[in-house]
Amino acid sequence: MQIDELNWAILTRLQENARYSFAEIGREIGLSSPAVAERVKKMEDAGIIKGYKTEISYNKTGHQLKAVITLRAFMGRLKPFLEKVKEFPEVINCYRITGNENIIMEVILRDQSHLEELIDKLITYGETKTHIVLSQVVAFAPINKNNTKFS
Repeated sequence: MQIDELNWAILTRLQENARYSFAEIGREIGLSSPAVAERVKKMEDAGIIKGYKTEISYNKTGHQLKAVITLRAFMGRLKPFLEKVKEFPEVINCYRITGNENIIMEVILRDQSHLEELIDKLITYGETKTHIVLSQVVAFAPINKNNTKFS
């Protein structure tokens, strides 16, 4: 599917706030509400728009720590880990990566003892390195025409 200027304008607005109405977006970019709805539906069907999420403050839900943990899996332990990691509620994002480590995870935790409990579970699968997040410098930066191959 071609992502033209109007589709990019719609995507930009939805990334700013997925709750913008089609009418609001239409007023900003010069389309009718039904035309915006049709374009959004086509982008959803094409898999360009994968879904809509709610951003939640982990601090206000009782989680005092956010960390990034890398895992270098022991021989024969990567496949079992890839299945097990889906069961860890602390893991909010997990990526299989290249390099010395196999896995990088973003986790939220109640406190230091919760971190220790999680690490105790993880070390049965491999060597871990933990990085405590102090602050978020860039969050959910929008994907736009300038950082894609589309023109």
